[in-house]
Order: sequence, then C-alpha cells, then structure tokens
Amino acid sequence: MRFLVTALSSSGRERMVLEAASADEAAAQARGQGYTVLGVRAEDTLATFRAARRARFPLMLFSRELLALLGSGLSLVEALQSLSEKETRVETRRLLEQVLARLYQGESFSAAIAHHPQAFPALYVASVRAAERTSNLSEALGRYVAYQEQVERVRSKVVAAAVYPLLLLTVGGLVALFLLGWVVPRFSGIYEGNLEHLPWASRVLMQWGGLIERHALVVGVGLLAILFALAQGLRRPRVRAALSRRLWRLPGLGDKLHIFQLTRFYRTVGMLLSGGIPALTALGMAEGLLHPELRLRLARAAEDVRAGKALSAALERAGLTTPVATRMLRVGEKSGRMGEMMESIAAFYDEELNRAVDWFTRLVEPLLMALIGLAIGIIVVLLYLPIFELASSLE
Repeated sequence: MRFLVTALSSSGRERMVLEAASADEAAAQARGQGYTVLGVRAEDTLATFRAARRARFPLMLFSRELLALLGSGLSLVEALQSLSEKETRVETRRLLEQVLARLYQGESFSAAIAHHPQAFPALYVASVRAAERTSNLSEALGRYVAYQEQVERVRSKVVAAAVYPLLLLTVGGLVALFLLGWVVPRFSGIYEGNLEHLPWASRVLMQWGGLIERHALVVGVGLLAILFALAQGLRRPRVRAALSRRLWRLPGLGDKLHIFQLTRFYRTVGMLLSGGIPALTALGMAEGLLHPELRLRLARAAEDVRAGKALSAALERAGLTTPVATRMLRVGEKSGRMGEMMESIAAFYDEELNRAVDWFTRLVEPLLMALIGLAIGIIVVLLYLPIFELASSLE
C-alpha cells in the first residue's frame, strides 16, 4: 500500500510517497533515511493521487540527461547544476537543489540521493554506490537505463495483452446492457397483451428488459458500487495476495507467472552483479520482486550461499531455476561473468514470455469477440423470433 509521508530533513519540509504494509512501517522507512516524520496517511483520495503524479520524479529522463552530460565531459556537479537550471517543475528543481547541497557538504552522490527514496529507488542507489568504487558512474547509469527499458518493455507487452480483452468485455457488456435496458422494453410495447403467446426464451428476455428499465437507477448505482468495491479490494495487500495465490494455481498460467517472476529476478540480480555488488546483497535487494512463496525459497538459497555453496547450486536447490537457467548459471560461474549470464537468461525467457503473450492475444481476442457477438446475436434473435413465427404462420 502507498503512504504519503510528511517529514523534516536538513533541507527543510518534504513530502514523499512510500510503499509499505502499514503506516508505522512507512514511518520507519522514512526515519531510517534520516527524516523526522511529521505525519503519515494512506494514499486513498484522488487529490493525493494527482499530487503524487505531479510530484513524481522523472528518474529515467533524469538518468538519460545526466548520462549525456557526463559523456560530454561535464563533472557530476556541473551536470546536476545544468539539469537544475533547465528544470521547469518546482518539485524536481527543489529535489536537485537538495542533492547538490549535500554534494557541497561533502557527501557522495549515492549518499545524497539515498535521502530521497521517493525519487531514487534502492536499486538505483546501490548501482551508483557500486559505481563510485570504480569511478565509472556513466556505465552504471547506462546499465540502469537499459535495465529499466527492458523491464518496461516486458511490462508494456503484458499490460497491452490484458487491456484489449478487458476493453472488449467492457464494450460488449455496455452494448448488451443497452439492448436489455432500452431496445428490449420498446419491443415489449409491440408485444404487449400477447406476451403469453411468445416463446419462453423471448418472454424471459422481455421480463428482464422491463426489470432493468424500471430499476435503471438501482442497476446503474449497483454496477458502480461493484466496480468501486473491486477497485478498493484490489488496493488491499491481502486481497491481491489471495488473488495472486489463485492465479498461481491455474494450470498453464501459473507456470508463465513463475517464469515472469524469475525473469525480473534474474535481470535485476544480473544488473547488480555487473555493477560490482556482492551476490548476497544483490539477492536481498531483488527479494521484493518475487512472489511471497518464492521469497521463502530465496531466503533458503541465501542461507546456502552463506554456507559456502555455489550460487547456481543454491538457486537450483531452492527451485529458483529452470533446466536452461541452471546450465547457463554454471557457465557463468566458470567464466566469472555471472552478471552477464543472468541478464542473458532474462533475455532468453523474455522471448518465451513474448511468445506466450502473442499466443494468448491471438487465442483470447477472437474467442471474446465470438462470445460477445453470440450474446448480442441471441438477444436480437429472441427479439425478432415472434415476428419470424408470425410471418411463417401467415404463409
């Protein structure tokens, strides 16, 4: 759940949006970053959502621009000053000024941005901190940008595959509701006084249409209430967790969700390992990307690594690999390029996920269109069926 935290820092009063299970946990996160917490409230209202949207830091744009300026020969401070001066959004400019102020005080770049977890996630801070040891900030920024682009590409593919079926269902449902609530009652007027002579299915259809017309306000409010309840339910971590457990048990879909989770996990750990972050630290930072069941397996794998086992063997024993991934991890250990190998594993399974999404799209969309067309066709046929019977009796 997202919480809006108001806090004080050495730079003044700040507001940030944090992900946490409770308000106390959100406050603890802020205190852990060195803030004095003034207030915490859940991000429930539309106004809060809009404020968070306006205040959201454009991390990818910032990273690309900073990478370009550093590549042109500017120092880090000069690059940040340039970005601050050209920035038109007050919130973003204030944040960059606060980072610059901490740099002037002698803090490192990673320490300066770590004070702003709402703008710079832990993965970003860790990548920068690792790059500072080798004085290669540009490479770390480029690696993070490439990582985010890959993650966004996969996410967009999955979201696009889900949006179109939902759109079809919504449009089809509205058309069916229009037919039942407006068209069917008009036909009922034509058959008024002869409803008992209509076929049974047509008679039921007329009764449903009349019911919806007489209680249109109740039906509309009821549908809105159901949608609102669903939206509120999906915002609750327990509801999302229960829904996730059911989806994972579905045959076929559960396997693909497992692969999707492992792909994100491998890509994140691979990026961190390539940036020079130790394996156990990388595993801990990527833990939040996994399903709760897989997090337990990851904890067991981390214990095995601490006990001296190879990373590939620990992940295999915990059930966090596939036959292909296991072989590639072993090769990565032998060659000393585990980070690159994990990114290669993620790229390999990206292709598999793309094929699965394409197959889902090609199968589900025609089926939904056929079902919606069939439902609307049945309504139309039942409306005209008495007329057809009357015409045939006059021949």
